[in-house]
Amino acid sequence: MIGAGPDRGAGPDRGTGFDRGTGPDRGTGFDRGTGADRRTGPDRRTGPGPGAVAVSPLLTRLAAERATGALLRDRGTLFLEDGRVVHAESPATPGLDVLLTTGGGLAPERWREAVDQAGARRQVARFLVDSGGMAGGELEICHLAAIFDAAFFALSPGSGPSRFRRGATHWIGSVRSVPAAAVERETRRRRELLDAVWPYPLLDTAPVVPRAAAPGQTVTARQRILLGRADGVRTPADLAWVLGRPAFHTLLDVRRLAAAGLVETPHEPAAAPAETPLPDWMTQTQSPDVALLRRLRDALEASL
Repeated sequence: MIGAGPDRGAGPDRGTGFDRGTGPDRGTGFDRGTGADRRTGPDRRTGPGPGAVAVSPLLTRLAAERATGALLRDRGTLFLEDGRVVHAESPATPGLDVLLTTGGGLAPERWREAVDQAGARRQVARFLVDSGGMAGGELEICHLAAIFDAAFFALSPGSGPSRFRRGATHWIGSVRSVPAAAVERETRRRRELLDAVWPYPLLDTAPVVPRAAAPGQTVTARQRILLGRADGVRTPADLAWVLGRPAFHTLLDVRRLAAAGLVETPHEPAAAPAETPLPDWMTQTQSPDVALLRRLRDALEASL
């Protein structure tokens, strides 16, 4: 999460590359305006669409109200401006800093400089571009990845009650806004995709345990890098941080590897056997001397 500090992305493997298949609407330049994209394109809907169940009814309502502020949930926060999502972060995902420095080509010291120089003014994104730290298009793509990645976890079922802090903004500043309806649709699509690939949710939180490839089985370069970091201890979230990749794409990679037999699939723990009530005579508590006397009495009566 970005808010935890600028220097979390100095880990190894800077050459893995940033995953650019992050979601819809990637094609325009860096927004130097207010952060709210005013395009009048075809997708101006504020709801989830006919027949769809809202991922977050509160988010849908805030979008309709064109609200500005922070939607807080247990697993993440979405920042809105005029009802559109302008940033998102989650403790379950690498933040924009990690995606840019570990997974991308930005030097960690350039990120720290941007935070130090422009964080208080809430213009870190603009400083990165204006100072020549990186191209606007690269920053925008990476920022979109961070939004969709964090939103997937923040809007997940069981993420707790939603709260809205009206007027709150994030210090990253304006990069690009996304319709709330698009965030909800992408969140639903990602949930469905994980189950379609390999419907074992335990893989998402369990340590990733590699298995040997079968004779003739091919492994992509991306999969090989992930498997090389999987040590039987790191979870998919741990691997996302190490590799500087979006957490969702790491989950998806792990599920695909499990479906191919290249990663162990954990099983649900066996249910504890139902307890059988003990007979009354086994639950009676009495003095050993009394029990002995009663057995002697019963034996004498039997011999008469």
